[in-house]
Amino acid sequence: MPTMPMTERFAALVAEAGICFGGDYNPEQWPREVWREDARLMRRAGVNLVTVGVFSWASYEPTPGAREFGWLDEVLDVLHGHGIGVDLATPTASPPAWLGVRHPETLPVDADGVRLVAGSRNHFSPASQVYRDAALAITRDLAQRYADHPAVRMWHVGNELGQVCYGDEAAERFRAWLRARYGDIDGLNEAWGTTFWSQRYAEFDEILPPRRMPYHPNPTQSLDWRRYSSDLLLDIYREQRDTVRAVDDTRPVTTNFMGFFPLADYASWAPELDVVADDAYPDPADPHAPSSSALRQDLMRSLRGGEPWLLMEQAAGAVSWRPHNLPKSPERSRLESLQAVARGADGICFFQWRASRAGAERFHSAMLPHAGPDTLAHHGIRRLGADLARLRPVTGGRVPARVALLWDWPSWWAATEVARPTDRLDPIEQLGAWHRALWTAGVATDVVRPGSGLDGYDVVLVPSLYVIEPADAELLAGAVERGASLVVGPFSGVADGNAHVRPGRFPVLLAGLLGVSGEEWAPLPDDGVALNPAGRAAVLGERLRADGADVLARFASGHLAGAPAITRHTAPGDEASGSGTAWYLGTVPDDETLAAVLRAALEEAGVGPVLPGLAGLNAGRAPGDEVEAVYRGDVLFLLNHSGEPARLDVPGNWTELLTATPVSGEVTVGPTDAVALLPADVGH
Repeated sequence: MPTMPMTERFAALVAEAGICFGGDYNPEQWPREVWREDARLMRRAGVNLVTVGVFSWASYEPTPGAREFGWLDEVLDVLHGHGIGVDLATPTASPPAWLGVRHPETLPVDADGVRLVAGSRNHFSPASQVYRDAALAITRDLAQRYADHPAVRMWHVGNELGQVCYGDEAAERFRAWLRARYGDIDGLNEAWGTTFWSQRYAEFDEILPPRRMPYHPNPTQSLDWRRYSSDLLLDIYREQRDTVRAVDDTRPVTTNFMGFFPLADYASWAPELDVVADDAYPDPADPHAPSSSALRQDLMRSLRGGEPWLLMEQAAGAVSWRPHNLPKSPERSRLESLQAVARGADGICFFQWRASRAGAERFHSAMLPHAGPDTLAHHGIRRLGADLARLRPVTGGRVPARVALLWDWPSWWAATEVARPTDRLDPIEQLGAWHRALWTAGVATDVVRPGSGLDGYDVVLVPSLYVIEPADAELLAGAVERGASLVVGPFSGVADGNAHVRPGRFPVLLAGLLGVSGEEWAPLPDDGVALNPAGRAAVLGERLRADGADVLARFASGHLAGAPAITRHTAPGDEASGSGTAWYLGTVPDDETLAAVLRAALEEAGVGPVLPGLAGLNAGRAPGDEVEAVYRGDVLFLLNHSGEPARLDVPGNWTELLTATPVSGEVTVGPTDAVALLPADVGH
């Protein structure tokens, strides 16, 4: 088959089909007569892509070495006959029970040394060679049989890869990974700081995974274990992907991410995928769900440099795995899907098509619920399918952003190890709070890995970056020197890549750029501390000294009374040089104070919101009731997350794509509704 560049594989699929719409389909759970009914109902709903085979290994291989693909032949033929494409999964996320029974070494071992048993899902050790050989065998046979089937439109490796094993085979692989990283045991001892607590190793064979210990583990050992575990899972993805590509190098291959998942560094994974895909299940009980979803979507879009991505899974209604599962209305489900499209998704899929009668997810919502097609939930799915067909003009479009939010998985891992000043400073919470301030104002952001190019950004935000390397610091300084605004949050630049604290006044590598330096981290009382002249600080404060920076706020009382809390520093240079400014927040300020600092940084960089009045409109609204505005290409999406209508000024003449109606000057967005405005002078 002809080879197609990675970046074009998914784009070619979307160019032909439009926005991908569908969900997981598990036909092996149903008798044959249901398959044709499903295909007819999918067609009526506008479904054009379903994921098949995620958990089908035992159906393909009921006994060792067996191959029973006849039922899948029929399913693919039925779907193709109804014009529905298939995202064919390797079934390797859930091995048959016989594999674990006959080969217990394939089962994972937890940190307490307990070997888990088969009977659920994900019951495999990614370090097990027996498991990997069996997974590659079924993947190879599946790919060879269906590489030329016209129903197959893309491939899906595994499912939510996130397994960790602490067993002996994992220990062997960990040692090999460490040898490759450090070369010799002296290099490892230096990197791990093993002179502390007499932890020095004489040879690699003495090293074990960070299993349950009497007290705190070595933080660098734990950090390397996380790196190794992420790399090991990525190796499994690559093995199966390459097995598929050996017979089909045209169709896109992906696997499903899980947002800010703590066990895999998705920034390192994304270049290996033809399209980034994500599973997202925002909690209807969370008032910040709309803004948190937007942050997650911005991450997915940014992982491959702004390319369109695929929402692989979401819930049509309630999930079944929270202790108390609040439902989503069809309107809320539709709005969440349109939000993903607005922020770069070219595919909207669900778990799952038809609700399961048996098994652990029998009460999980579906596109087709237990009560059948004549239901509010299924009518909502049909409405969404029609909406997505109308939004075909946005496919391939990018979300323009002049603001970069820096985020890094290894820094997150290092910052959340035990034995630090406070365990209340959560990097994810920091990132979310900073992003939410911009989201509320209608300012688009990319989520960027440290070390990435920053030339396209006029504002660079560092909410929480515990690890900063010299090359990262140079890029930040370069951004400010060319005129960008930089804002850095607390407990950033503390450590190097080995999680060793950098000696000196922190943040050591950025102190000159920020014009401020610190000497002490001081957790704050539960009720926080007032700031002078205004505002309030919480969680953590830092004892800072202004070294050229202007002090904008000081701690008003307590252990840090009088010390700078928020500073602003103008980079050396003159007007001709275009030098920018650098703010430092040596604490976690209240939302209003944080928003004011970010607003000042945006204004100095000349970065404004999509709609000037949006921040004022949202100012009086409770979390979860905001109106969201974002451009994707030429199309302006306005999404009303509240239960009341919202009127917005939209200067100019537009065509509203979802209703094909003209709009001029202003628009009213209904409760839990959205509009997609295309300038009237842009053809589509």
